[in-house]
Amino acid sequence: MTNLSAPGTADTPKQGSEVEPLIRSHPWGRTQLGSLDTWPQALRLTVDMCIASPLVTSVLWGPELCMVYNDAYAQSIGDRHPGALGQPIADIWGADWVGVAADFHKALHDGVGFERKDVSVRLERNGMPEDTRWNVSATPIRNESGAIIGLFHVGVEITRQAQRVSATPDVNAAPPDKNDALERRIAERTAERDRLWELTGDLLVIADYEGRIHRVSHAWTRLLGYTEDVLTSRPYVEITHPDDVEASMSAVLEMRNSGRPVEFQNRLLASDGTSRWIAWKLAPDASGERMIGTGRDITKEREREIALRDSMDFARLALSAVSGVGAWTYEVATDKFYCDEAVSEVYGIDPQEGAKGISRDGFLANVHADDKKALGTTMAGGLMRSGDLELEYRISHPDGTVRSVLSRGHTYFNAEGVPVRRTGIGIDMTQQRLLEEQLRQSQKMEAVGQLTGGLAHDFNNMLQGIMGPLELILRFIAMGRSDGFERYCNMAMSSAQKAAALTHRLLAFSRRQPLDPKPVDVNDLVTSLEDLLTRTTGEAVQLFFALDKSSCKTVCDGNQLESALINLSINARDAMPGGGTLTIATSHERIDEGYVASQRDVKAGRFVCIAVTDSGEGMSPDVVKQAFEPFFTTKPIGQGTGLGLSMVYGFAGQSGGFATITSHPGVGTTVRVFLPETDDLVDAAAMTKAPFQMPENAGETILIVEDEEEVRQLLVEIFSSSGYSVLQAADGPAGLRILRSPVRIDLLVSDIGLPRMNGRQMADAAKLLRPKLRVLFMTGYAEMAAVPGGFLGDGMQMITKPFSIEAIVNRVHGMLGAFDCR
Repeated sequence: MTNLSAPGTADTPKQGSEVEPLIRSHPWGRTQLGSLDTWPQALRLTVDMCIASPLVTSVLWGPELCMVYNDAYAQSIGDRHPGALGQPIADIWGADWVGVAADFHKALHDGVGFERKDVSVRLERNGMPEDTRWNVSATPIRNESGAIIGLFHVGVEITRQAQRVSATPDVNAAPPDKNDALERRIAERTAERDRLWELTGDLLVIADYEGRIHRVSHAWTRLLGYTEDVLTSRPYVEITHPDDVEASMSAVLEMRNSGRPVEFQNRLLASDGTSRWIAWKLAPDASGERMIGTGRDITKEREREIALRDSMDFARLALSAVSGVGAWTYEVATDKFYCDEAVSEVYGIDPQEGAKGISRDGFLANVHADDKKALGTTMAGGLMRSGDLELEYRISHPDGTVRSVLSRGHTYFNAEGVPVRRTGIGIDMTQQRLLEEQLRQSQKMEAVGQLTGGLAHDFNNMLQGIMGPLELILRFIAMGRSDGFERYCNMAMSSAQKAAALTHRLLAFSRRQPLDPKPVDVNDLVTSLEDLLTRTTGEAVQLFFALDKSSCKTVCDGNQLESALINLSINARDAMPGGGTLTIATSHERIDEGYVASQRDVKAGRFVCIAVTDSGEGMSPDVVKQAFEPFFTTKPIGQGTGLGLSMVYGFAGQSGGFATITSHPGVGTTVRVFLPETDDLVDAAAMTKAPFQMPENAGETILIVEDEEEVRQLLVEIFSSSGYSVLQAADGPAGLRILRSPVRIDLLVSDIGLPRMNGRQMADAAKLLRPKLRVLFMTGYAEMAAVPGGFLGDGMQMITKPFSIEAIVNRVHGMLGAFDCR
């Protein structure tokens, strides 16, 4: 067989081949193809197939479609051979080329073969012109990189058939059109089959059950190095790897007995001593004496699988040395997971099933119900795009525990972009999460210890400011003196008010302070604080306002907003020990869903923003992350409780908003408080307080229920001196007994946190007997009171401890003066 693909070898030319010696000796250097030793491998292989073909075939090379052909082609073109070798086909075919040129050039350009039937070509044969008829076809030839570099041309002459069609048929013969059509179809099918056997890269074979090969495709020679004569002269077991002979023969025997096709893999021995892995599909032919089949070279695939398996085994060995870490593989085609013992233990599945392959549903059967949706979304996304995936989720383990698993994996795709497998590791995070929780608890305890030190220091100072003046007053009374009483009383009141403010900070941080939300114009409130803030921050700090031109309306507790702004201003002052600028700005902001999705405890909508900006020292990113945390402070113990920013954060959240911090070391800090915007605002004049005057001789009856003796006696004294009739009880059941009696009661004043029966329960029971009864609750801590309508019912109000005499008397007077509560 000719072997132009290996020039210079001693291969025996095909017996009777006249063109092959001409091809080797032809002066190709004078043609567009260049000298023979410069021909690319794709051209050599295609010319080999062309010369070996019994059909009329040629290789048309390059954009000019220069010709190289076999013996059958040489005979068909008559006197034009051998001058046609290396020449453009257009020069050889002459005028006949015009009719088919477009088809050839289109195949060369588009890469799609074609077939044309009954093409007329005028040839010179034996010195005489002859009109011939042909069926022609062409298939693109590609180089190693896939580029189209020529065409493989096959021609089937049908001149005689055409002549028989035009001749008068024999009356005793079958209709000529049927015979011609049958011959034409046979010729076409034979040509197609032969062309397929020549061009295919698969191993096509016809063999019998006695072990003899009868025919093979050219791919056998290209892959294994044997000529067709050698292959057909040896039993096929001689080229089968010894370790694979038994399994291969068993598959063939199964096919012969069942009559059904079989698929298997084995190794074939090449002429150089190496072996190639082949994936076979065999089937018996119609006679039952032979078998036909196709084999695909999968050597590289097997090598990749082995390399991957070795790599995974090495990774598993490495991972097995680390407790709680294991490896898994998900095969897309089979929809199965394969995992080691470590992963099996964490996921609560049978290790043997995990090693052999377990269905996806079985592998993920114990995933916590609340985490399955997120896991499904992540897995689906991983099959659509490459890259690493990571997700932590919980496993409801069969032993009753809940495990935390961190799964990291990578999806591999084939050349067509189809996902093939995903490999990864599973890490048992349960112990780490428990340690993290213990650390958080430890940090909380440390923060509580820091809080205790700060609170103890502050409260001791405040108690000293209360106890000292009262002790002096008692001494002066014993001495018969009355001068200085007012000053000492003011000192005690000032300290008591500081203590009250500190408890409000504690409640604000926990979002459980009782609020009194009312419509507020933030611009007006900020403007009203100008003098106070100027005195608070001192002369070294320049105060600027940048207020929005339009009203900034919200609903909140105005007093708490004032406290928040004062706290932020004090923090800003402390951050500028050498002086600087403090700017308070207001604006209208709209928070969209995109921002909400990236934040926590934030709702979309319209907000009023109050931004407090200083030019101070600024904070590092680590400090910014902790700034809103309870009890966190950068000040030494005793100089701060760490509740200032926590109070601001808690107040904003309790009011339906949120707070943020941005800061840069050496530049400054901005704290923004966002409060829900409203379009309604009550006239500020209607909210102006009238001067306090103690009412006298009102004559109504008030029932006071308070478990703290001192507070109860104080209230009895206050209301009695105001002209009210006063009844009292120390707990809920005692108060309810009075409420069930026929005695007149105009107003119930009750603490919420009563023993045995709380104030709300007592009031609800009393309302059944006295539907119009008005109730004033007293509290220093009422979680439900922070939600409008969530705690207070009809005819109920609330006042926060500690309160001034003025505040509670005005509240009681307002409730009794407006309604008949009996």
